[in-house]
Amino acid sequence: MVDLISWDPYRDYRSLQERINRAFGLTSTRREREEESLGAWLPPVDISEDKDKIVLTAELPGFKEDQVQNDMEGNVLTLRGERKFEETKEGDGRNYHRLERSYGQFVRSFTLPSNVDRENIRANFSNGLLEIELPKREEAKPRQIRISNRSEEKRKEPIDVKSR
Repeated sequence: MVDLISWDPYRDYRSLQERINRAFGLTSTRREREEESLGAWLPPVDISEDKDKIVLTAELPGFKEDQVQNDMEGNVLTLRGERKFEETKEGDGRNYHRLERSYGQFVRSFTLPSNVDRENIRANFSNGLLEIELPKREEAKPRQIRISNRSEEKRKEPIDVKSR
């Protein structure tokens, strides 16, 4: 039997960084605190915006749409889910030498801006990507205001010939 050893070239660097932070009384990053408080892992999320909507795209490979829960409370959108580890059965001959995928529950929360139309939010799940469209309210969408020339407006007024 061959022993495989997992080597992480950055492990020592992270360990050193953590020790330096503790020595100087520095706190961990927000993401590290979030991961520690929530436990397992956080799926990566992209957020983009155009004039009509904000789109949040979460990367959830291997998930099915019924394994992800989207909740809206006040102005906070929360994504929840869990990736379960498939235990090997006794005698199936499978031994893991390396586990790099993340397992367990995740929770991600996003505070939405006030210009989001909460009644028309739509979610789509396809090919491991959860895409949530957050349309902007009509009054919040940018619009162009036409500038008129006052002198041109006066010229366009009808002339009353009788009064002259």
